[in-house]
Amino acid sequence: MTTLLSRRFVLAWLLSFFSGLAFFLFVHFPRYLEGLGAGETEIGLIVGVSALAAIVIRPAVGREMDRRGRRPVILVGNVVSVVSLLLYLTVEDIGPWLYIVRIIHGLGGALLFTALFTYAADLVPQERRTQGLALFGVSGMLPIAVGGVLGDALLAHFAFESLFIASFGLGIVGLVIGLFLTESAPPVAESDRVPFMRSLLQPDLIPLWWVTLVFAFALSAYFTFLRTFIDETGIGSVGSFFAAYATTAITLRLVAGWLPDRIGAKRVLYPAMALFATGFLLLASAHSGIAIVIAGVFCGAGHGYGFPILFAIAFGRASSASRGAAAAIFTGLFDLGALTGAPILGTLVSRLGYPSMFRLSALWVGVGMLSFAWWDRDLRLRRRA
Repeated sequence: MTTLLSRRFVLAWLLSFFSGLAFFLFVHFPRYLEGLGAGETEIGLIVGVSALAAIVIRPAVGREMDRRGRRPVILVGNVVSVVSLLLYLTVEDIGPWLYIVRIIHGLGGALLFTALFTYAADLVPQERRTQGLALFGVSGMLPIAVGGVLGDALLAHFAFESLFIASFGLGIVGLVIGLFLTESAPPVAESDRVPFMRSLLQPDLIPLWWVTLVFAFALSAYFTFLRTFIDETGIGSVGSFFAAYATTAITLRLVAGWLPDRIGAKRVLYPAMALFATGFLLLASAHSGIAIVIAGVFCGAGHGYGFPILFAIAFGRASSASRGAAAAIFTGLFDLGALTGAPILGTLVSRLGYPSMFRLSALWVGVGMLSFAWWDRDLRLRRRA
């Protein structure tokens, strides 16, 4: 059996871990914005503006990955991300400069994480693609757990600037590791390149784009607003939720990451998304710290399988000449989900409260999965007819 843990895979995993930890310390960022006087809707807009920048640059990211390879994009993304983390130390109020820093941060993240996951997908064998991507994704799940707990510890003893300094230091570690990467896939010849819009509108990928957007939109409910939900209710902690969340996802990926490849990706996807939606319902009715932890377990189980399954299906349906573009679209949908989800869900919180927002997020996931199941099945049936 082909090994998954090649030298390049491990280096990319470490780069993803340190860069991801620098990124996920920002799960506490809404608390900083509250301290500057921002309300829930404005927090959603500030969080979402980095996603807008990432969306705008995605077509170029996909094109450059297919044209120049993955490594140059990873290195440029690393540098831009590190610069943006340092710039947060210059932010003093809610104003244009904060939005500019968020835009730079979004550009760096779009370059870096899109290219990293494409790099990893290039390295894993086709018959173990979901398992390989799930294993690589552990590098992104660990920072969710560690970022929440580390952020709690830093903010308990130091000013918020300590979080920005820690993020910058972690980003530098990732930047150094990135220098040792070698290319994972040769550039695509000019004559073989696939236009970005053709990948976007490929019929059997459109249902996947839809359900990925549904998933990404729902993630905004807790990645953006769990911090303020905890502060308002005094129930549990951000660190305990994300520790349970990430531990569950990591355990599933390490112990049963082979399951989707063995029994079928969608046979695992639908139960995973049901668990994901249940996690929102548990948050809506939470009255204790234990309930917050249990909600983290359910949400983490859904995310643990959902992301690698969807990415593996999309990567497999794309042609070898358009996988950079497909990866850019897939990861870009998470930015689109943040861009639309953060302000919309923030408005729901302002008008209806946190419990209603979480319940509507669960309903959104359910409706999205049902529509995907019908749409994708209908395409297959028409293809056979």
